[in-house]
Amino acid sequence: MIIRKAVPDEAENLLKLLNSVDGSNFMLYGPGERKTSIEEQSDRIKRLNDDERSEAFVADHNGELDGYLLIIGNMPQRIRHTIYLVVGVSERSRGKGIGTMLFEAMEKWAKQHKIHRMELTVLAHNLAALSLYRKMGFEIEGTKRDSLYMDGKYVDEYYMSKLLLRDPNPTGIARKF
Repeated sequence: MIIRKAVPDEAENLLKLLNSVDGSNFMLYGPGERKTSIEEQSDRIKRLNDDERSEAFVADHNGELDGYLLIIGNMPQRIRHTIYLVVGVSERSRGKGIGTMLFEAMEKWAKQHKIHRMELTVLAHNLAALSLYRKMGFEIEGTKRDSLYMDGKYVDEYYMSKLLLRDPNPTGIARKF
């Protein structure tokens, strides 16, 4: 298993993986809801790879994609230090350390790019993902109540983050609370 940067030529395989992970019913898109074309997916990979604040990582097992971690960066100066993450692992490969490897590759990338804040959202009832994110140092910041409507009911999401390169007082000014 290797973790590497996605390439536009594998858009079809990545799209199949995205659709498969959507079938878990733990993602923003529900099963069969994603309508992205291969060309659109290829363009998305290219845009992520061309943006210095973004990246698309995949877990490659002998040419078969088993997981992905998309890093979505920000351009406005005030939030340039922040990245948003989207991660998924194929059902057959869950529990085998692929999520951990993807997060380790992402964190190495984040440190190289001087990222300070990493954030993601997760369904409150997705206990396996919550366990992984906590293991990787993410903390729940809050609950997005009734964030999604799934299977005839509203469900909550947790907003989670992890801070890197932490400077407790970047301005050097004494703070009083």
